[in-house]
Amino acid sequence: MKYLAKTALLATAIGFATSAYSQTKWDMPVPYGDTNFHTVNITEFADDVKEATGGALQITVHANGSLFKHPDIKNAVRQGLAPIGEVLVSRLSNEDPIYEIDSVPFLATSYEDAKKLYDASKDALSTKLEEQGLKLLFSVPWPPQGLYTNKEVDSIDDLKGLKMRAYNASTERLAQLAGALPTQVEVPDLPTAFATGRVEAMITSPSTGANTQVWDFLTHYYDTQAWLPRNMVFVNQQAFDALAPEQQEAVMKASAEAETRGWEASKQETEEKTQILKENGIIVAPPSDELKAGLAEIGETMSEEWAEKAGAEGQAILEAYRN
Repeated sequence: MKYLAKTALLATAIGFATSAYSQTKWDMPVPYGDTNFHTVNITEFADDVKEATGGALQITVHANGSLFKHPDIKNAVRQGLAPIGEVLVSRLSNEDPIYEIDSVPFLATSYEDAKKLYDASKDALSTKLEEQGLKLLFSVPWPPQGLYTNKEVDSIDDLKGLKMRAYNASTERLAQLAGALPTQVEVPDLPTAFATGRVEAMITSPSTGANTQVWDFLTHYYDTQAWLPRNMVFVNQQAFDALAPEQQEAVMKASAEAETRGWEASKQETEEKTQILKENGIIVAPPSDELKAGLAEIGETMSEEWAEKAGAEGQAILEAYRN
């Protein structure tokens, strides 16, 4: 009976994946809520595709991890369970260091530098995805990352022993080097995690801070501009190849427009969400010189560690970026 049940489930999965390639209605899992600027941008991308194809290709966006949870989205697209999806690039850092380059602290600390770093690493990123049957469509950064705490922090020493939220290998390592205790927590779980004392500090964007209403459980935001992590949208290559040529062209055109629009939206998001933090009582301040120096030292250590892990390919990307 167990064998028959497993066989039936496998047949269903294969049938679903196969049918997904011939259908013109795509389900798209994304990890963030409907009002998040990444999701808003993706919804506009889906609308553009629908309009450009005369409704021949329709993409339904499933927000907030409602179809697949964030950790499962990439594999779902790879397996054909969903034709297209979005993830935070650095979540994949355990697969390959190339996925982590945008989250190396203090390597790229402005939109201009983040774009240069993306341009230098885009070919390598695309190749990594192609090796797994995936095609990169576009990538958009979050606002620069800052430090949230429930107390005043003047130096790295003030972070020692605090339970710090980690959402990828970089934030976990940063917490370790700061003497904090890294704790994996997804965005939808942040309010509960802080309310119950599971975490006490985090480094994330003003966007995430405002969207999760951090003023309900935190007091301080330090604008460290540590890095600008990116999300990426990718499609199952077989699903893409099954489209008519004019539909493929529409997807790529809408992707290019979404990338340009998304970068501008991210800049606007930084200004708007930082202002919202202030208006709701969060103390927004630049890091002290002592804290900045301590974070910079951690950044140097992590840059060296990343370059060693990434090998010749990583060194080539860094050289292209710095030149």
